[in-house]
Amino acid sequence: MIKAPRGTKDLLPGEIEKWHYVEKIAREVSEIYGYHEIRIPIFEHTELFQRGVGDTTDIVQKEMYTFQDRGGRSITLRPEGTAGVVRAYLENHLNSHPQPVKLYYLGPMFRYDRPQAGRMRQFHQLGIEAFGSNDPALDMEVICYTYDFFTKLGLTNLRVLVNSVGCPHCRSDFGRALKEFTESRRELLCANCRSRLERNPLRVLDCKEESCQQLLDGSPDIHDYLCEDCSSHFQQVKEYLQLTGMPFEINNKLVRGLDYYTQTVFEVTTVGPDEGSLAGGGRYNNLVETIGGLSIPGIGVAIGLERVLIALENQGVQLPLEQKKIIYIATAGEDPEGKLEREAVLLLLELRKAGFAAEKDLMGRSLKAQMKFAGRLGASYVVIFGLEEIQQGRLLLRDMLKGEQLELPRNGLVEYLKSLLN
Repeated sequence: MIKAPRGTKDLLPGEIEKWHYVEKIAREVSEIYGYHEIRIPIFEHTELFQRGVGDTTDIVQKEMYTFQDRGGRSITLRPEGTAGVVRAYLENHLNSHPQPVKLYYLGPMFRYDRPQAGRMRQFHQLGIEAFGSNDPALDMEVICYTYDFFTKLGLTNLRVLVNSVGCPHCRSDFGRALKEFTESRRELLCANCRSRLERNPLRVLDCKEESCQQLLDGSPDIHDYLCEDCSSHFQQVKEYLQLTGMPFEINNKLVRGLDYYTQTVFEVTTVGPDEGSLAGGGRYNNLVETIGGLSIPGIGVAIGLERVLIALENQGVQLPLEQKKIIYIATAGEDPEGKLEREAVLLLLELRKAGFAAEKDLMGRSLKAQMKFAGRLGASYVVIFGLEEIQQGRLLLRDMLKGEQLELPRNGLVEYLKSLLN
C-alpha cells in the first residue's frame, strides 16, 4: 500500500476542526492589527531563497526541496514565507502604496529535516510581514501580535525572548570578536559550529549542542558592539514593550537561524517540561534591497501551527469548537415505488437551501440502523416519515438529545426548525 511520504501528515475530520479554529483566530487577530491576507506560490525560483534566506543558512545548504522543471529552471518548494512575500511586494508594486504595507499569510512550507513532534517536512505557518517603517513601535506591534494570538487561543506559560543583532556594520565587529574568543576552543566545537565560524560567526550562538553552549560561556556580548543607531533602536523597543505590560526577557545570545535579520529579533516559547519554540521573527531592513528593490525596512514573524496545536494539547486547552447542528432524514417502511426516497431527496434539498446541515441515508439501512447512524453523526434532530406520513402531509421530528419527538405538518418543518435553532 502506498503511504504518505515521511514527514507529512493527513489532517482528518475530528482534527481539522482544531486547525479551522486556530486559523479563524489568526484571521481575527490579523484584522485587529490591520494586516491583510496575501497568498503566494508554493514554489519559487531557487535564486529567491539563495539570495533572500542566505547561502550560509542550514535551510539553503541542507533543507530545501529543489528540482528542475521541464523548462530546465531551478525551482524550490518554499521553505519559509518571508522571501516570497518580499518578492510579491516588489513584483506587484506594493512599495508604491501608502506605507507601511502590512500582510499576513497562512499555508504549508517544506524543509527536508528529520521528522519529529512539531517538526515535519511539510509544515504550516502563520506569518505576518510589515514593510516601509523602521519605527521601533512596529517592532513592539509584531511581538504583541504574536503574544496576543497565543493568549487568545488560551495558551499560558509563554516566554518572550528579545535581542538585537545590530546592522551589518556593528555585526561585523561583533563577528570578529566572537571568532577571536572561540579560536582557542575551535576544535572542541561541533562540526556545524566550526563551519559557521567561517560563514556566519553569529550562528554559533544558535547552536543547540549543550557542549557548545558551555564553551561559549563568557563570550562577547553583542550589545557592547551595537552602533549608536542600533543601540537607540533597541532601547526604544524595550521601552515600548514595557508599556504593554507583556512579560519579556533580553537574551543576548538569541540570533535566529536566517541571515537576513537586522536589529530586533525575538522568539516565543512555552515554559515547562514540554518547552519549545512556537514563533520567531525580527527585522530585515536589507532584505528588500537584497531581492532587488530599494532600501525599504521590514519586519515579520513566523508561527509554526503544528507546534501551536501540540502546545494547546499539552496544556489541556479545550478549544471552543462550533458544533453544527445536523438534521438527519430517516425513512420508515417499504418503498417499492421510490416515493419515500424522492420525498427524502426533496426534503434534503429544501433543508440545505434553507441553510441547515442535512443528511439522509445512502446505504439502504433499516430505520433502526438509520437512527443509530444519526447518533454516530451527532445529529441534533431526526426527521422520520413513511408512506402514511407522506399521504397525510405530516412527519415526526425527534430531538436526539432529549429523546422526545413530536408530529409536525410537512410544510411547517423548515420554519419550525428555524425558530427552534435560532
